[in-house]
Amino acid sequence: MMVRIFPYGAIQFMAFDYYKKLLSKRIGISGHIHRLMAGSMAGLTAVICTYPLDVIRARLAFQVKGEHRYTGIANAFHTIYLKEGGVSGFYRGLTPTLIGMAPYAGFSFFTYGTLKSLGLKHFPELLGRPSSDNPDVLVLKTKVNLLCGGVAGAIAQTISYPLDVARRRMQLGSVLPDSEKCVSLRKTLTYVYTQYGIKKGLYRGLSLNYIRCVPSQAVAFTTYEFMKQVLHLN
Repeated sequence: MMVRIFPYGAIQFMAFDYYKKLLSKRIGISGHIHRLMAGSMAGLTAVICTYPLDVIRARLAFQVKGEHRYTGIANAFHTIYLKEGGVSGFYRGLTPTLIGMAPYAGFSFFTYGTLKSLGLKHFPELLGRPSSDNPDVLVLKTKVNLLCGGVAGAIAQTISYPLDVARRRMQLGSVLPDSEKCVSLRKTLTYVYTQYGIKKGLYRGLSLNYIRCVPSQAVAFTTYEFMKQVLHLN
């Protein structure tokens, strides 16, 4: 997970800033919509670049004691490459991941950016403080940043969660006993809905995911804003 998250986070935030400027200055798209579009495009870029590591993480995490198929990261890469069709084995489940990531990353950046701009616009003295690198620029207080990031993560996760369920099933591939029924996005979603329904199927584990996602997004956005001040990028 740590091997994957470093390039993923770096690429996502770098791409978001790049796409936001591209949409605003070259294409002329501005306002709230450019945050949604830039966030979606940044999420897709980060996923495509790091997806093989996500597959390896899922396979290693699914292993149970006494039934290890992989001895480590390198062995997992080697085994999947040899037994699951070469490079294509590392991109199983990419389609639902991309479809799920577009709304997840888009709404995550959109919600955070909107809450931030509205907070600083309507309640600057209550929610804001001068930036450490430029006193003329207002930034959110740390606790407010954490709150906005957490809310953004919760909303984005709720919208995209069924696609995340499909992604995990397709990534696990032959590890699951019903893998033959999860060979495409449509078939996987149909199978999960038919067998388990909405609450126990498509949204199974959502509350647990909130425990992971909300603090993760809160810390990610807060660290992003902090590093922009440290590097004088505001």
